[in-house]
Amino acid sequence: MADADPPGFELPLLLFAGFRSLIDELHAELAARGHTEVRPVHGFAMQAIGPYGASATDIGRRLGVSKQAAGKTVDRLAALGYVERADDPSDARRKLIRLTPHGLDMLTQSAEIFDRLRARWVTTLGAEGVAQLESSLRTVVPAAGFPVDVPGWFG
Repeated sequence: MADADPPGFELPLLLFAGFRSLIDELHAELAARGHTEVRPVHGFAMQAIGPYGASATDIGRRLGVSKQAAGKTVDRLAALGYVERADDPSDARRKLIRLTPHGLDMLTQSAEIFDRLRARWVTTLGAEGVAQLESSLRTVVPAAGFPVDVPGWFG
């Protein structure tokens, strides 16, 4: 007799646990490499800032939080040296939040670490298993892209 299907609530828990294990390992490695005070919300915020910078309003919208909440995160990132505020060349009334070389270094190291973590999953699950997992998730995830509004969504 075949085992019954697992209860539906296990799927999101397993997905979240997989996500959490990758993020926790990433941050442990970043800390070992000198980025000791960076937190997951900082990574999401830096992704929301992007390579060309963004206003606090844009960052808040991308994260799904208020401009004030985004501003607090930006203040912390600035204090840690990951971002800087600069005049927006397209609008003198606006400030642009930009990544500093320290922020770009953290994102570059994050990408390298994520590649290594994925390779470990390939070793454990096999290349075909990971490719199938990624393909299956792309099928069910909305085509609009990868939202970075996780902090706002959990809030």
